[in-house]
Amino acid sequence: MINFVYFVVRLIVNWFTITKMLNVSTKTGDDGQSSLADGTRLSKDHLVFEVIGTIDELNSHLGLAVALLKKLKSKKIMTQTDFLETIQHELFTLGAKVAGAKLKISQEFLDKIEKTSTDLQTSMAPNWHHQFVLPGGHEAAAQVDIARSVCRKLERRIVSLSKKRTISEQILQTINRLSDYLYVLRCFINQALDQKEKYFIRSEKVHH
Repeated sequence: MINFVYFVVRLIVNWFTITKMLNVSTKTGDDGQSSLADGTRLSKDHLVFEVIGTIDELNSHLGLAVALLKKLKSKKIMTQTDFLETIQHELFTLGAKVAGAKLKISQEFLDKIEKTSTDLQTSMAPNWHHQFVLPGGHEAAAQVDIARSVCRKLERRIVSLSKKRTISEQILQTINRLSDYLYVLRCFINQALDQKEKYFIRSEKVHH
């Protein structure tokens, strides 16, 4: 299959206009290696590709979340659906940045995540976050929960990578804020659809 990293980097960095893809198999990765933005070849199990692969995983889960939310045809939720698609676009840029492309993560995008999260919290009931909730509720909210957990995994992968190479502080900030937003969003979806949350209840018994 065409290598995700190579395709994303070349697409964003060179701004190719692709009208037809002749073959999805490039065969350039048959030896277990792939390329960074500068052409450097690394093993596909290198940590940088683990990060980019996790970005791809997150984007895929967001794609399913968007598909589920669009089925609801809720005006209250539609704005968030549009924003999730914006996030999907930005994740491609993030992947290219991690791969070494000379791109900047938009401060405007980071500010938008924070503002959207704050606005959602303001719109919900005052006690919406007074207890730990179990993942779930409506199917769409449950899918956003999965995306949130993958986003947290991505953050851990990026921290690991930052110990080996310089990673922009803004990248870490963006992913951290994004996971916060996704948690708020899953709560917002359940409230908007009148889905009752199930709260964590601590067992009285302590097992050793």
